[in-house]
Amino acid sequence: MGFFSNSNLQPTPQLAPLGKERIKATLEANNWSYQVDSDGDIGSGWDDGIIWFFTYGNQSEILQVRGIWDGKLSPADLPQALEVINEWNRDRLFPKVYARVNDEGQLRVISEHTLDYEHGLTDDQLNLHVNTGIATSCQLWERLNEAFPEAAAAAAQE
Repeated sequence: MGFFSNSNLQPTPQLAPLGKERIKATLEANNWSYQVDSDGDIGSGWDDGIIWFFTYGNQSEILQVRGIWDGKLSPADLPQALEVINEWNRDRLFPKVYARVNDEGQLRVISEHTLDYEHGLTDDQLNLHVNTGIATSCQLWERLNEAFPEAAAAAAQE
């Protein structure tokens, strides 16, 4: 883990540190609305799910764009969900996709696009990361809507 925690590396003047204010500015530059929850996490609703923008690391240098599909499945749907998820992860580079049962006993499908920016990043790189995380999550949700039309229809009614 030492390779990923080199505290001696600093962003160069061309590569500014990642920060939540920069994430908000990127969303605003794209005319996308967002909310900030009580923990300071940034979230944005889309047609078939919600996207969260998290920062991790000692200096908040890791950006994760996490999508949560609106469809709610039963744990009994896990075999079919795994077929879709495994196909996705096999055929695409991102986002990483997995399923988990939440506290309410529902099987949820989650996508994550995560990059480490300990050296900093440009505004263009941040915009690309955010756009890629959103676009590929939305593509995944389209595939899930096809595979689970009843769950998609129920989510659309909520």
